[in-house]
Amino acid sequence: MTTFSPPAATVAKQRWDILDVARGLAILAMVVYHFSWDLSFLKLIAADIVAIPAWRWFARCIAGSFLFLSGIGLVLAHAQGMRWRAFLRRLAKVGGAAVLITVATYFAFPDSFIFFGILHCIAVSGVLALPFLRLPPLLVLLFAAFCLAAPWLFTSPALDQPWLDWLGLGSTDPVTNDYVPIFPWFGLVLAGVAAGKALTSRPEILRLAQWRARDRLSGGLKWAGRKSLPIYLIHQVVLLGLLYGVLQVTGPSPMAEARPFVAECEASCLSQNGQPGTCKALCSCVANELRHSDLWSKVLGENVGPDDQTRISRTAQQCLRQTEPR
Repeated sequence: MTTFSPPAATVAKQRWDILDVARGLAILAMVVYHFSWDLSFLKLIAADIVAIPAWRWFARCIAGSFLFLSGIGLVLAHAQGMRWRAFLRRLAKVGGAAVLITVATYFAFPDSFIFFGILHCIAVSGVLALPFLRLPPLLVLLFAAFCLAAPWLFTSPALDQPWLDWLGLGSTDPVTNDYVPIFPWFGLVLAGVAAGKALTSRPEILRLAQWRARDRLSGGLKWAGRKSLPIYLIHQVVLLGLLYGVLQVTGPSPMAEARPFVAECEASCLSQNGQPGTCKALCSCVANELRHSDLWSKVLGENVGPDDQTRISRTAQQCLRQTEPR
C-alpha cells in the first residue's frame, strides 16, 4: 500500500510548530535578558549587565536566533512562489514597529535611542534576502560567510558617518541601546535562508513540519512565538513599570549606587601604576566607608568641596593600609 506524501513545497507552506516554539524560546530568553538589564539600569542590583561579557554574548545569541529564524521563515513563506501581498504586509508590520521603537526610545533615551536595532535589521534584511531565495543553499552560505566576516575585512574610519551606521562597518560603534547593523548580522539571515532551502529539499521535512506542540510548555512557547512582535513591543514597558515601582519601595542597591564612584576611583588608581586587584579592593573599601558617612550624598551629587576631598583622601589612605600586603 502506497502512502501519499504531499509535495515538499506544500508542506513548507504550512505553519511549523517547531519554528514557533523556537521563536518562543528566543522571546523567553529576550525577556530574561531585558529583565536583568532593567534591574541593572535601575540600579536594583549591583551587577552592571552591559559590562559583563557573558551577558553580552547572551544578548547576541538571542538576536542571532531571531535573525536565523527569520531567514528560515522567509523561505517557508514563499516556498510555492513569491507571495508579495503577504511579504509587504509583514514588512509593513515589522518596519512600522521598528519606527515606533525609534520614536519611543528617542524620547525615553535621547542620548542612546535605537535607530537600527533588531526589528530594523529584520525588516531591511527581509528585503535584501529576496534575491537569495533563488540561489542554491551552498552559494547562499558563501554570501553568509562573507557578511559575517565583513566587519573584520572592511572596517574603516571613513565609514564613521551617522547615515552609514546601519551598515556596521565603521571603526567605532555608535551610542545606542540596541545595535544590530547589516554587517555582520545579515549573514545570520542568509544562514537561515540556506537552512530553510536545505530543509525544503529533503523528505525529512515532513517529520519537522508535522510535529505539533501538544503539551502545556511547548504550547505556551508556540503561542509566544506566534505573538513575538507584540510581546517585543510591550514587554519592556511592563517590566520597567513594575521594576520602577519596586525601586520606589526598596531604593537602589548600595553597591549599584557606588558603581560610578568605584569605576572612577579604580581608573585613577590604575593611572598611578596601581595593581588591578589592589585598586579594586581599595576603591571598594573607600566606597563602603563613605556610604556610612555624611560625605556619601555629596559624592553621589558630585558636590564635593576641598575639605570633603581631604576627608576622602584620608579615608583612601586608611583603606590603602588595610589592603596593602603584609
